[in-house]
Amino acid sequence: MNYTYRHARPAVTADCVVFGLDEEDLKVLLVQRGQEPFQGHWALPGGFAVVGEALEDTARRELAEETGLKDVFLEQLYTFSDPQRDPREHVVTVAYYALVNLSDHPVQAATDARSAAWFCIDDIPKLAFDHDRILQTAYERLRGKITYQPIGFELLPEKFPLRMLQGVYEKILDRPLDKRNFRKKILSMEILEELDEIETDVGHRAARLYRFNKRVYDDKVKQGFIFEL
Repeated sequence: MNYTYRHARPAVTADCVVFGLDEEDLKVLLVQRGQEPFQGHWALPGGFAVVGEALEDTARRELAEETGLKDVFLEQLYTFSDPQRDPREHVVTVAYYALVNLSDHPVQAATDARSAAWFCIDDIPKLAFDHDRILQTAYERLRGKITYQPIGFELLPEKFPLRMLQGVYEKILDRPLDKRNFRKKILSMEILEELDEIETDVGHRAARLYRFNKRVYDDKVKQGFIFEL
């Protein structure tokens, strides 16, 4: 039996806050809108859901279409439903945040985006719609969650020195960490695999490389392990 609804319904979109990290800064991926409203303004990647599509699929599709990003860590953030947030009509958006390693995920603009670019978290232009609020919410979630879940490894290459791992936490938390205490804490968790490899092509003393062992982490969680930094 087919049903029809008597009441008008808002449109639904998915918007994505994509974080990346280089040697200097925590960055956010933005797209420059090629259409009205806010044509020419920078915004978060995202777009309208189509009938029959799960919203996470919408988020992943829009990321691929607007920036070329695929197969990235993605997690639902929050729902933003202010009826005035979009000048076209009442649009409810479900926001997601993604974490990527910059070297593994080159970006390119496509579809209705003029361009796509990485911006330092401290140098974000005024964004379209309510995307400033969405970005701030995602940043607060990231800063909180990185201390109790190992999501920071999503920002790193597969193999990394401890110096780089510490840099992830210092840049996201925006404060220095004691090198000795940090290394002692992270190594005591026994979730890092020490490799028989060192850095190459570096202008400083080459450091030992490590790899996050997700299988070991998952097994430890089942036994009651709590990640805490």
